[in-house]
Amino acid sequence: MKTRTWVQCLPLVLAVYVSPAPCPAEPIDRAGEVAFEPTARETVVPARFHLDKHTFAFEQKFQPTSSNVFELSDVTFPSPVVTPEPNNNTVHCEYFRPTAAGRHPGVIVLHILGGDFNLSRLFCRALAHHGTAALFVKMPYYGPRRQPGSPARMVSMDPQETIRGMTQAVLDVRQATAWLAAQGEIDPEQLGIMGISLGGITAALASTAEPRLQNICLLLAGGDVGRVAWDVPYLKSLREHWLASGGTKETFLAAMQAVDPVTYGVNVKGRRILMLNARHDELIPRECTESLWRAFGEPEIIWWDAGHYTAARYLFDGLAKTTAFFQASASEAREPASAGESSPR
Repeated sequence: MKTRTWVQCLPLVLAVYVSPAPCPAEPIDRAGEVAFEPTARETVVPARFHLDKHTFAFEQKFQPTSSNVFELSDVTFPSPVVTPEPNNNTVHCEYFRPTAAGRHPGVIVLHILGGDFNLSRLFCRALAHHGTAALFVKMPYYGPRRQPGSPARMVSMDPQETIRGMTQAVLDVRQATAWLAAQGEIDPEQLGIMGISLGGITAALASTAEPRLQNICLLLAGGDVGRVAWDVPYLKSLREHWLASGGTKETFLAAMQAVDPVTYGVNVKGRRILMLNARHDELIPRECTESLWRAFGEPEIIWWDAGHYTAARYLFDGLAKTTAFFQASASEAREPASAGESSPR
């Protein structure tokens, strides 16, 4: 029997997080401004990801949803980075806001390399159903940010373009974090980030640059991103392009350190971190996952008995562990994992 991928499993689980009752009232679209205020720890933020104090405008437009436990809205604001592609200069987000009274944890959610947004939306729905607000951020050159006729991509055959794209993604996340923290229903002391695959790598990188992100959940992610890109068989054309342009493996690895979360791992010391990884991952070697694990202070890590794509078998487990992680208070001792190993050894 053919194993389903993460995206192919979605029809089996979407109904779990959709309630049939309509929302009691139609929310009103709004627009306004949010101030980005650097924290006292801005001095440790890598210069590449530094943002000065500033104010930015946003628009929020509510969307229909059949759920009675969360509201859904589209949120847009300018990217801190201006690129030659106008579409890419606006950050597009989807906000899943729990309707229950009180303040809630808030989480930035990042998508996979292929840009299949439904998987991220599934996690957002699960989080919102369990009382955690989720802001799904579409990364540079994805979805509505892709400029028609332009070959520009966040991850491309040109490592320098990839570095620029990932840098912009981190700065976008920093601005998104400021927007999320400014919402009245959010507890600004309980902000976090999660992502899967490319989204997990980017979430790891963004967490090292944004001190407000105290809760970090990384699925199928790793470090030593230069090695990941160089060693993966399906990226053979990238290696050939780099070598043909006069580069070497050593210069490639050195260049990619600029956007490697391992480079800045010391910045997340003391934060709550959960890593969910595949023991037989064919895209992110175990050694690269362990490199990130060590750089991030050897946090809790769970190894699923699967590859990168067959980890779809653990989708329910991933949803359960992710929602529980963000609901747990930062001051509470975490319960031991119910499945998998507790360390990579």
